[in-house]
Amino acid sequence: MLQPVSTGHKSLADYTHLAGRPLIQEIRDLSEDLSGLRVLHLSATAFGGGVAEILYTLVPLMNDVGLEAEWQVMLGREEFYNTTKRLHNALQGNPDSPTDEEWKIYERYNALNATEISGEWDVIIVHDPQPAAIKRHVPNKASTWVWRCHIDLSTPNPEAIARMVPFIREYDASVWHVEQYVPQELRPVVAGSNPGSDGSLDGVHIIQPAIDPLSPKNMALSPEDAAFVCDQFGIDVDRPLMCQVSRFDPWKDPIGVIDAYRHVTQEMSEVQLALVGSMATDDPEGWEYFNSTMAYADGDPDIHILNNLNNVGAIEVNAFQSQADVVIQKSRREGFGLTVSEALWKARPFIGGDVGGIPLQVQDGKTGFLVSSPEECADRSLRILREPDLGKRLGRSGKEHVRRHFLTPRLLRDWLRIFTEHR
Repeated sequence: MLQPVSTGHKSLADYTHLAGRPLIQEIRDLSEDLSGLRVLHLSATAFGGGVAEILYTLVPLMNDVGLEAEWQVMLGREEFYNTTKRLHNALQGNPDSPTDEEWKIYERYNALNATEISGEWDVIIVHDPQPAAIKRHVPNKASTWVWRCHIDLSTPNPEAIARMVPFIREYDASVWHVEQYVPQELRPVVAGSNPGSDGSLDGVHIIQPAIDPLSPKNMALSPEDAAFVCDQFGIDVDRPLMCQVSRFDPWKDPIGVIDAYRHVTQEMSEVQLALVGSMATDDPEGWEYFNSTMAYADGDPDIHILNNLNNVGAIEVNAFQSQADVVIQKSRREGFGLTVSEALWKARPFIGGDVGGIPLQVQDGKTGFLVSSPEECADRSLRILREPDLGKRLGRSGKEHVRRHFLTPRLLRDWLRIFTEHR
């Protein structure tokens, strides 16, 4: 049932001019002692979200430095994805937790996928809740098991987290974006414990994700190319553009973005809005929320709502972000939010929700703005639109912040450190 994902080839050397020679050399030094390490990544989907985008770069770079890394995705039917979407929402705070019957569905599909793991691995990295129960069925398939959490668990539904904690406890290590996401039940109780250099604390590691600056979504586009692409989708490139790139999901709050846009257009009627997202195979609610967002836009010709089925791919997302006068990620919950770093990397003025991993990337007033309401989002948008020099300053600071902290080579280095610690 597990489906292998082909990731192609990437060379770490190509990132030297962006990441700097000291970091590249540190990666080379760490990888010498890990040569031949067999690493398997397991996730729920091969496209449509940040996990997939990370792995399309991280896996080939692991291979480039001498590891033997593979990526496989679990397969399931609609009943499984309906269950895991409810679980995902509950873990991020929704009061609606999976039923006992849904938990049986969850465990059954994990057990079925577990039987499909072939070969022997030194490390198996399981990404997010969907495949988290696989380990208990085949614990001997790897010497070390690591669970990687990509979502915001700061205020989980108590019932859902109580059912998840026993699965996570069985892992040798876990990796989180920020310490606040680690459930109290999983925090070490050893008095006087001190975090390691990467934030680790007795098997708990705090590591942020990263973007690939050389991918089609993040590589440099000329202003002319960006404008040409946007023009193909009906954007008037001579008028200001607000843009949010994210899944169509209530946690991403596209409705709130439309509200902010409407506040802005009361004072600047020429402004346009683009809501750009992808529909993922493990997100059955996506179409429902896409349709409700369309209905809320109420036919406004200056609100452009697009997804990957409108031929919006990586280059198109790049163009929308590069062309936008204001890029927004107005999340109400956010594990990290790779679209934040993507926008900052393009030196665009950015506004984000003051939640989850967004404040790690946005220093309010310096690399962008943090907001907590549509009204605040509109206010900051108007400031940026009226003060071009402010937008340029925020954009330059944001790009440098991402270069120093949120590019893939740094993430690769952090994983090599974890492998070294848990060998």
